[in-house]
Amino acid sequence: MRGRRLSGAGTAAALRWSAVTIEQTDPSRDAAGDTFVESLMDTDLYSMGAFFCDQHPELVDEVVERSAEIERTGLSAYAAATAIDVEEAFGMLLTGLSVRYYKAVAG
Repeated sequence: MRGRRLSGAGTAAALRWSAVTIEQTDPSRDAAGDTFVESLMDTDLYSMGAFFCDQHPELVDEVVERSAEIERTGLSAYAAATAIDVEEAFGMLLTGLSVRYYKAVAG
């Protein structure tokens, strides 16, 4: 929260949150966490992201940027502004989301 000061109960909560370390929240440190992360890899969204990253590594940054732009402007508005079909814009959005999902889960 840049530019804003926390006060009162918010400050205490923020301090408690900042005291949590990576080791305490790292799901790979516990068997249940491993199982959960493995389950995230067994999804269509993960597979789509992995496939795109493997087949088109040179386009990964561009598709993520475009999908973020679609999120900001809205699907129909983006399609109209770029003179593409809404279906094509949706495919780009979904591809970008799947790449972000894959990269987050795979690390």
